[in-house]
Amino acid sequence: MSSPTLGKWDARFVGPVPHDLSYYSKCMLGGALACGVTHAGITPLDVAKCNMQVNPLKYSGLFPTIRVLLKEEGKNGIWKGFGPTFVGYSLQGMFKYGLYDVFKDTYMNLAGEEMSNKYKPAIWLAGSASAEVFADIALCPLEMTKVKIQTSQNGSFPTGFGSAIAQMRATSVETRFPFGSLVPLWSRQIPYTMAKFFFFEKIVQLFYTHVFTAPKETYSKTTQLGVTFGSGYLAGVVCAIVSHPADTLVSLLGKAENKGKSVGTIASEVGITTLATKGLGTRVIMIGTLTGFQWWIYDSFKSAMGLGTTGGK
Repeated sequence: MSSPTLGKWDARFVGPVPHDLSYYSKCMLGGALACGVTHAGITPLDVAKCNMQVNPLKYSGLFPTIRVLLKEEGKNGIWKGFGPTFVGYSLQGMFKYGLYDVFKDTYMNLAGEEMSNKYKPAIWLAGSASAEVFADIALCPLEMTKVKIQTSQNGSFPTGFGSAIAQMRATSVETRFPFGSLVPLWSRQIPYTMAKFFFFEKIVQLFYTHVFTAPKETYSKTTQLGVTFGSGYLAGVVCAIVSHPADTLVSLLGKAENKGKSVGTIASEVGITTLATKGLGTRVIMIGTLTGFQWWIYDSFKSAMGLGTTGGK
C-alpha cells in the first residue's frame, strides 16, 4: 500500500493497521509482557539447566537436579534469580519484538516492494538480528546477575535482586559486570532470535498456505492464536538446538573456577560435544514451551489492541 503522505509504496501501511508510533509502542509493551512473564515463570527449569551446565557431575538431569536443589536450599533454591530474570527479559522482549517491526519495515522500504516480496526471509533474518543487538545490551547486566545467583554455591552470593546487583557492581573487576558476557550473549541470542523469528514466520506461512487455506482474517481469533502457539513451539525447538552451545558458555562464564578465562579457553576445556548437548533436552522443553507461550501472549496482546496476529502473509 502507498503512504498516504508520500504517495509511494510504504511497508508501514501494508498490514491491516498502519505501523505508526502507537503500533510500535504497543508491540514493545506486548513483547515486554510476553518475555518477562514466560521467562520468570520457568525460573526453576532455568536454575536446573544452568547448574547442569556448570556442574554436570553433581547435577545429572532435570528432576534429579531439582530434587538436589530442594533438599539443599529449600523452595527458594529453585526460584533463585527470579527478579533479574523478570526485569531483564521484560527489557529484552520490549526491544526484541518492538524493534523487529521497526527494522523489518525499514529494510522493506530500503529494498522496495518487489525485492521485499522476493526476499522476504532475508528481511525477517535481518530485522530480527538487528533488534536482538539492542535487546541484549538491555538484558546483559541482568542476565549476568541471574547466572551468578543461580550457579553460586548456597550462601556464597546474595540471592536478593538489589543486593545481588550491588555485589556485582562491587566485584565488577572479577565479574566483568555489566557487559562482560555481552559477546557470548550476542553469540547465543542473535542466532536464537533469527531462528525464532524466521521459523515462526515460515511455519505460520505454511499453516496458512497448506492447512488453513482461506484468507487469514476469515478464521477466528482462537484459530489464529492456535496457529501462533503451534508455530512458536516448533520454532522454539529449532532455537534451542541452534543456540545451546553459546548458552552453555554464558553459564560457564559465571562459574568461579573460570574467573579470568577467555571464552575460547573455556570452550576448548569443556569440548564441543558437552557444549552442544549438556542440558539440551531440558532446554528444548524449556525453550519450545517458552517460545510457544511468548508468541501466544504477544499475539493475544496485539489482538486485544486491535493490531491482529503476526505473520501469515
